[in-house]
Amino acid sequence: MHAQVLAAGDVSGFGHDPWWIMLIKAVAIVVFLMVSVIWAIVWERKVVGWMQLRIGPNRTGPWGLLQSFADAMKMMLKEDLVVKNADKFVLVLAPIVAVVPSFMAWAVIPFGPEVSMFGHRTALQLTDLPVGLLYILAVTSVGIYGFVLSGWASGSTYPLLGGLRSSAQMISYEIAMGLSFAAVFLFSGSMSTSQIVAAQAHTWYVALLPVSFLVYVIAMVGETNRAPFDLPEAEGELVSGYSTEYSSMKFGTFMLAEYINMYTVSAVCATLFLGGWRAPAPITTIWAGANSGWFPLIWFVIKLQIGLFFFIWLRGTLPRFRYDQFMKLGWKVLIPVSLVWLVLVAVVRAMKNEGWQFGRIALWTVGGVLVLLILALVWDAVFRRKPAGGGEPAPEPAFDPMAGGFPVPPLPGQALPPVPRRAPRAQRRAAAARAAEAETGGTDTDDGDGSPSPANAGARSAATTSTTGKGAERDDR
Repeated sequence: MHAQVLAAGDVSGFGHDPWWIMLIKAVAIVVFLMVSVIWAIVWERKVVGWMQLRIGPNRTGPWGLLQSFADAMKMMLKEDLVVKNADKFVLVLAPIVAVVPSFMAWAVIPFGPEVSMFGHRTALQLTDLPVGLLYILAVTSVGIYGFVLSGWASGSTYPLLGGLRSSAQMISYEIAMGLSFAAVFLFSGSMSTSQIVAAQAHTWYVALLPVSFLVYVIAMVGETNRAPFDLPEAEGELVSGYSTEYSSMKFGTFMLAEYINMYTVSAVCATLFLGGWRAPAPITTIWAGANSGWFPLIWFVIKLQIGLFFFIWLRGTLPRFRYDQFMKLGWKVLIPVSLVWLVLVAVVRAMKNEGWQFGRIALWTVGGVLVLLILALVWDAVFRRKPAGGGEPAPEPAFDPMAGGFPVPPLPGQALPPVPRRAPRAQRRAAAARAAEAETGGTDTDDGDGSPSPANAGARSAATTSTTGKGAERDDR
């Protein structure tokens, strides 16, 4: 009966396992995450080293695989420093607040289907909720308080700015992430993670909802504070951001939370858009048992590693965004695109529920998009605001980057003044010669027969030689 309930996708079938099986699954999740973080640190250093034509860690253990253990020992043996103006209790509490929610989010992540464990049939998932994805959003949002508290408790300016940036990133990109979730809710008809995986038995949502997938991938990088969106830890601006005043294992706890969050968003991406624990279509075509037993756990781990490699690839290839560019991407691009896409998905879903064929749905969808584009172009051409006086708009005032006493970058619409270029040496010498001739030519007098006097000719020759020599001397210098 339990297997039939789970096969039907009813979350009421969860939570009936013996307590010791629940304990085993909880401990297994924690161990899996700790081992994954140990592997991720070494793998990231290896991949970034290969991208930069380096070898990476290769001394500690075989192929450098024990480098993470050496780093952990180093952190545990380091001196634990507390700055004078810090709030010690909150300073210690902040890393705990940051790392605990990252573990809690994995309670509703499906690792695989039902398996036999010590004579009991149980799903490879700790539990499930009718609002499982909302639970993930809520729990991961709590983790941001750890970064804010660390910035507040450090008693320093740089950590405070880093904590405020973290909260701003969460607010900005959580909205776009939630809108990408909403499109999945409409197609699957459920917020349960196990039911969403079951709904992708035939077609993964990355093919049906490509815009939602793209928005989520961008938002998940912003949520984890990873490059190129690692503005809360920008070394050139904030030293190390919210973790500037941390050392020893408190700093290591923040590092642990960051890597677990990378795995968390990768697991959510795999669950929502990549079929969860299901094998890719080519494998299921040639192997009927790919989605049964313990094998789906392998496909799920492979998808997690692909997500981790994506984070590493971004870090090794893209430069850090400027803060105003980052906020503009979130509020002016991702959120409007997500809203329009959500309306389009709702219309297509309603048409499908009314019995429309896929061909008619595609035709009406493409036609609607073309009509909207034409209307937007017409509106921009006809109703574009023109300057009050007519004609061309007034030019922008000249931008002075040093007006405030220190250099500032230009804002949108402003341009730096052109940098004066030095003329080539031949042109400078010719200009010096012409200037010398012009200077001495006006003082020449003749003796009445049209020829200059010997004295004036000698003076002009001396002046020309002196000026040309000085110009050449300056050029050579």
